[in-house]
Amino acid sequence: MRARITIALIAIPLLGVLALSGCASDSLAQDYGTGGSNYTDNSGLPVVISADKRTKAIDFTGTTVDGKTYTASDSRGPVTVVNFWYANCAPCRAEAPFLQGLSEKYRSDGVNFVGVNIFDQPAGALSFEKTYKITYPSVMDVDSGAARIAFAGAVAPTATPTTFVLDAKGRIAARIVGQLESQSILNTLISDTLAESK
Repeated sequence: MRARITIALIAIPLLGVLALSGCASDSLAQDYGTGGSNYTDNSGLPVVISADKRTKAIDFTGTTVDGKTYTASDSRGPVTVVNFWYANCAPCRAEAPFLQGLSEKYRSDGVNFVGVNIFDQPAGALSFEKTYKITYPSVMDVDSGAARIAFAGAVAPTATPTTFVLDAKGRIAARIVGQLESQSILNTLISDTLAESK
C-alpha cells in the first residue's frame, strides 16, 4: 500500500513537468510566457513610437455597420484613431463615451475615428452605436479579418479593446491595449501626433 502511495506522489509532479515541457515547444506559448511582442498586460498604458521608428502604413478595406465601403488609405487625416471593440465587451462600453467625445473635439482638425468590430453582426454593432451615440464609422471585421491582418504583429488579435493612433502617413504612432480610463491619455497622444503634421 505504501509503495502505491509513493508511486502516485511521484507520478503527479512528473505529469506536471511533462505538461510544461509540451508547452515549452509551442512558440506561441513561449512568446506569451516571456511577454513577447504579440502580447500585452492590458494595462491601458500607451506605447508611443517615435516617427523615425515607425514602419509601414496600415491599410485595409471593409464594410461598415451601415453597409458602406471603408478604405483606410482613402480615409486618412492628419491623425486617425482606430479602436478595436465588440458590443458585449464591458471595457469597450466604458470607454465608448471617451472615444466619441474626442472624435467630436478633434473633428474640426480633420482627425478621423474608425471602429473595428471583431465579433458582432451589424445589428448588434448598430445597437451599441445607438446606445452610446457613436457617430464615427465602424468596420465589421468578424468575417474578413482584414483589419486584424493589417495590424498583425502590433497586438494580439484577441486583445480588446485596443486603440491605435496613426499618423498622417497611416503609420502606428501609439497604441493603448486595454480600457481607456479617461480621455486624457488618448487626448495627449492625438494632440502630439497632430502637432507633427503642422
